[in-house]
Amino acid sequence: MDCLRCGTCCVAPDIAALDKPVGLRCPHLTEELRCAIYESRPAICRAHRPDEICRAIAAPTLEERRARYWRCSS
Repeated sequence: MDCLRCGTCCVAPDIAALDKPVGLRCPHLTEELRCAIYESRPAICRAHRPDEICRAIAAPTLEERRARYWRCSS
């Protein structure tokens, strides 16, 4: 599956390498939902591959996608 450029993977999980707690927006996620440090992003980010959860949480806004993520992962 190709990346949907939804930004949820930069909000929902914790990213310890960036001291980013679960549920908070990564400080490197731009308003255009792009990674500002893409070329030097941590290994955990490099390893992420879009999956069925990306389609399951599809919504118009990042906040709605994040809320759907929490409902799917509960």
